[in-house]
Amino acid sequence: MTTEAPAPDPDLVKVSTFISLVLRHRPEAAGLTLDREGWTATDALVEGARRAGVALDRAVIDRILAQPGKRRFALSPDGSRIRALQGHSTDAVARDLPAVAPPEFLLHGTVARFLDAIRVEGLKPGQRQHVHLSSDEETARAVGARRGRPVVLRVAAARMARDGYVFHRAENGVWLTLAVPPAYLDGFDPG
Repeated sequence: MTTEAPAPDPDLVKVSTFISLVLRHRPEAAGLTLDREGWTATDALVEGARRAGVALDRAVIDRILAQPGKRRFALSPDGSRIRALQGHSTDAVARDLPAVAPPEFLLHGTVARFLDAIRVEGLKPGQRQHVHLSSDEETARAVGARRGRPVVLRVAAARMARDGYVFHRAENGVWLTLAVPPAYLDGFDPG
């Protein structure tokens, strides 16, 4: 007998999406300013969300942070500040994550319609500051599935590092690099 994971709470998804928008891309949507590490006052986020018509309080933030799956946000130890862990597109944020030696291979989830461009241009960050990679196939497949039938690409990360490319690892385990040239990709594996 298989048990399915419970469906996500649509209200929490809506609020989490708003928090991602504000903490990653458009802090001005909630009247916020982010520091270079992406932090803003938790109370300011709550108030900014309310002004934007999004029902948010500390209990909702705690529920979002407790959701299973990839952690997208972090609170400071005293809970007074909150930030997105990665995925920023705003120039205001330039997290100072240390360079880390990656494993031999990392994975990237995408969909088939992007493969022709990826084969020519490699992986680019798009609107974000970094290309996001994972160390496990399940996560890569889930990321690709957000846009359709997933395809998992294998990145020769250790070889990239030996060739001078820099990798970082966010607190939630997401691997970050500026770009992945096509020469470091293989395993165009439709799921």
